[in-house]
Amino acid sequence: MAYAKLGVVVLDCPDPHALADFYAEVLGGTVEPGPADATWVDLKVPGGQALAFQAAPGYVPPRWPAPDQSQQLHLDLVVTDLDAAEQGVLALGATPLDTDDRSRSFRVYADPAGHPFCLCAG
Repeated sequence: MAYAKLGVVVLDCPDPHALADFYAEVLGGTVEPGPADATWVDLKVPGGQALAFQAAPGYVPPRWPAPDQSQQLHLDLVVTDLDAAEQGVLALGATPLDTDDRSRSFRVYADPAGHPFCLCAG
C-alpha cells in the first residue's frame, strides 16, 4: 500500500514565470500564476504530471556532469523527432550539455535556469 501520491514536481529557479513559459513551449500546457508575489507558478501539462516553479533567492544551477556536485534531478522528455525537438528547445534558450553522440537515443540540455533535461526518442 502506498503512503502518498505524487502531487507536483517543483523546480527552484531565479524567475518562475520565465521558466514556466520555457516549459510551456516545450511541453504545451497552461501556465497558471500562483501568489501575487510571483514566487510560485504552476504549469498544467495536458495528459501529464504538472510542474511547478518556485523562486529561490541565491539560486545556483546544478552542474552537469560534475562528480563533485550532483545534478540532483533531471527531466526525461519523450519526443518523436530528436532533431526537430533539439532545434525547438535551442531556439527557446536551452543550452546543449551532451549532444555530440548522435547514435544515442537521447541528448542532454540545460533549461534557461540551468536544470539538466534530456530529449529522449520515443
